[in-house]
Amino acid sequence: MKYSENGFWVEKIDTHYWFGLSEKGQDDLGDIAFLEFLSKDTISTEESFMGVEASKAVTELTGPLNAHVLKWHEALEKHPELLNSQSKDDNWIAYIDQVDDEAYQSLKDTSGLS
Repeated sequence: MKYSENGFWVEKIDTHYWFGLSEKGQDDLGDIAFLEFLSKDTISTEESFMGVEASKAVTELTGPLNAHVLKWHEALEKHPELLNSQSKDDNWIAYIDQVDDEAYQSLKDTSGLS
């Protein structure tokens, strides 16, 4: 498991990856009340892929990596509170592929939340 500077956990499973909101991301945003996916097929570290409304911030989030999206966790749009969960089974955002392994390896080994 790796962690991005902008508050996501990323886990590699064979040739695919999945990612979600880390403890640091949850702490930075506070309780999430609303979200909207802004992207369809890709995420990038440069462009917003999701808008969120939370207790500490209203913001658009950029991806932890540049990637192709295989599957969005669509239940989040009706149940954004799942992103507040500590369980990866609840707070995952997307399954992705076409990730540069060097970029993945350069992510942090800890979430950054002290």
